[in-house]
Amino acid sequence: MGEEEAEIDRLPVDLLAHILMMITSFTDLAQASGVCRKWKKGVKQALARRHTLSFAGCKMDDDSTARLVRRAYSLKELDISRSRWGCQITDNGLYQISFASCISNLISISLWGMTGITDKGVVQLITRTSSLQHLNVGGTFITDESLSAIADSCPRLKSIVLWSCRHVTENGLFVLVSKCRKLESINVWGTRVPLDCFIGLLTIRPALQIKPQGLPLNVGAVTMLPVV
Repeated sequence: MGEEEAEIDRLPVDLLAHILMMITSFTDLAQASGVCRKWKKGVKQALARRHTLSFAGCKMDDDSTARLVRRAYSLKELDISRSRWGCQITDNGLYQISFASCISNLISISLWGMTGITDKGVVQLITRTSSLQHLNVGGTFITDESLSAIADSCPRLKSIVLWSCRHVTENGLFVLVSKCRKLESINVWGTRVPLDCFIGLLTIRPALQIKPQGLPLNVGAVTMLPVV
């Protein structure tokens, strides 16, 4: 007698893809893709349907990350945060990712702690993210060049994390807050920007939430600050 077909092998590809969407490990997805042609097609469809991708905790490089993002056609949220395993994404990876068809539809991107990226890669990516609402570039070495690109390319931006971005300056923050009219929250913990700058930002956008909370911000004390 021949071997009886496994129950899961009787499932149509669409239903198999729905099940495979629940797998969060990219290693497991890669192994599933190698089972047979049907499973490979199921994995491809599962990636295409995903709205979120997180590489936090994964040891990824430029090519493997870009390859997965290019297959995630419905992607809305992308997390490439650095973890203790050392996600090795560089400007080259951001360059490759920027050409994925999903990029213009992303509403959230996290590049937290990615010390291997610079303004070059960030600007390349950000200039293609016109739908972006939430951005985390904390712990990176970006400068005002990236802030200028964000200000020009992300009119829908609502929140940005600049945690410990010590190379951004007062000028870059003024440009960002002035042009991103929907900005609601900005995290500036660990930056080297003087306190007066944050007070000045509130003269531009009084409802702006500046984190960390508890900063002694007195708007009335800086009425003479220039607003750009």
